[in-house]
Amino acid sequence: MLYDPVHYTLERGGKRIRPYFTLIGCGLCDGDIEEAVPAAVAVELLHNFTLLHDDIMDAAETRRGRPSVFKKWDSSTAILSGDTMYAWAFEQLQYYGREPQFSKEQYCTILDIFLESAKVVCEGQAYDLHFEAELPLTLEAYTQMIEGKTAAMISGAFQLGSCVAAAPSAKMQGMSSIGNHIGIAFQIQDDLLDVSADPSKFGKTRGGDIIEGKKTYLSISSLQRGNKKQKEQLQRIFNKATVTTEEVQSVITLYKQLGVIDAAQEAIKKHYNNAIAEINRFQDSLYKTDLLEFIVNLKKRDY
Repeated sequence: MLYDPVHYTLERGGKRIRPYFTLIGCGLCDGDIEEAVPAAVAVELLHNFTLLHDDIMDAAETRRGRPSVFKKWDSSTAILSGDTMYAWAFEQLQYYGREPQFSKEQYCTILDIFLESAKVVCEGQAYDLHFEAELPLTLEAYTQMIEGKTAAMISGAFQLGSCVAAAPSAKMQGMSSIGNHIGIAFQIQDDLLDVSADPSKFGKTRGGDIIEGKKTYLSISSLQRGNKKQKEQLQRIFNKATVTTEEVQSVITLYKQLGVIDAAQEAIKKHYNNAIAEINRFQDSLYKTDLLEFIVNLKKRDY
């Protein structure tokens, strides 16, 4: 009941972008990426720990196209399995405290970055829960929430890699900025894919955020842009306990009419371009080329 759910969660894979960013962050700062593997594994374990708990809080029945752990087992098992992954994450980071090539200061900084990322993710989730009942909600407040819930761990992944490489503080700040912009773009992209992606690829029901009444870049923008009648229609559907397929489609149609899908695409483009500008401050390398190509693919992702 403890390790089967852990294996079930990790074997599915997901995108694995956070460990990738940890390794790339190390490489961009001229470090040995093999030395960043424990940090990369720790970040992925932390991410999956948050997903198990998020699914309980959101009552999400699926994750990555399969029943979520709390649905397949139960909430108690999901909490316990998530806690196990959290402990495993710290076991990975012990490597930097034991190996002589890493200074005490480096080890403490690695732990500080990891713990700060975990704390800010929790803050972002707390904002998310608070925002469920808060109306109206601004895009500025929403961005603050996703900087915690999504961007903090991506930013932390880049910073961990740079710290393993013993990068100076200026480069670590650059890494943080790259991760922040990618994280914000990534989350807005998820909001957009909720209404546009192929459900079989995305692993979620189309319009799932609409059905759950979640605050997203699209829903907030539509309530800001709509006229009185449109706002009333949107709010009525967002607040319903049960939403029909026809109602989901009517909301998506309003999104298109109000231009919020185009606005989301522009916001995604802006943040990815900001990340690219920051990456271009680093010297040319295979890691820089690889990361720039990866962002091009992220821009085009459909799941």
